[in-house]
Amino acid sequence: MRLMPDAMEWPPELDALIAAPQFHTLLFENDSVRVLETRIRPGERTPLHTHCWPGVLYVISWSDFIRRDAEGRVLADSRLQDAVPSGSAVWTMALQPHTLENVGEAEIRMLTVELKKENELKKEQ
Repeated sequence: MRLMPDAMEWPPELDALIAAPQFHTLLFENDSVRVLETRIRPGERTPLHTHCWPGVLYVISWSDFIRRDAEGRVLADSRLQDAVPSGSAVWTMALQPHTLENVGEAEIRMLTVELKKENELKKEQ
């Protein structure tokens, strides 16, 4: 039994660049990767969107956040874990439809290198 649909099944209109363009900027894209800049000011909340590829997040500036699913259930609350220092890089899996609310006092600013080939490899298997 699958609890969550495969990333390739998420509606294309929920892609971060389409559903939340005021928070995501495309910096580079080719067949292998997509590089996004994300900026969320204190008190802002993104519309529902997805990131259908896994990737590496490079943290330029960190702030506390709450990530919620499409029904508003809390998926992650950064206040319950250690902060990620600016200048850190962290791995992230594909992210299901979610909103992200900056509940901290600083801007959330990150660069994400999404690895598009991972899903291509899965399709070939």
